[in-house]
Amino acid sequence: MSSTASATPTSYQQLGMRIQKIINNPLAQRSRAALIFRLDQETPEDWDTLLAEIAENDNVTLAHRDDGGVQIFWTVPKED
Repeated sequence: MSSTASATPTSYQQLGMRIQKIINNPLAQRSRAALIFRLDQETPEDWDTLLAEIAENDNVTLAHRDDGGVQIFWTVPKED
């Protein structure tokens, strides 16, 4: 048996996995949009880092909402 202590994801990795599940949801994939919120246990630093990394992607737009949520929109480039 392997130790799970060393395999425990960091708070940032946990946040990334949670957001990835939201983005990979079939409904989000069809609409090419997802609405995400920072949970209380997630640090603002992790959240800001994740949003910065998402924003670096071409074809992705982030829209910050008044309620604290962030709407992610993306386009799928046409294959040449």
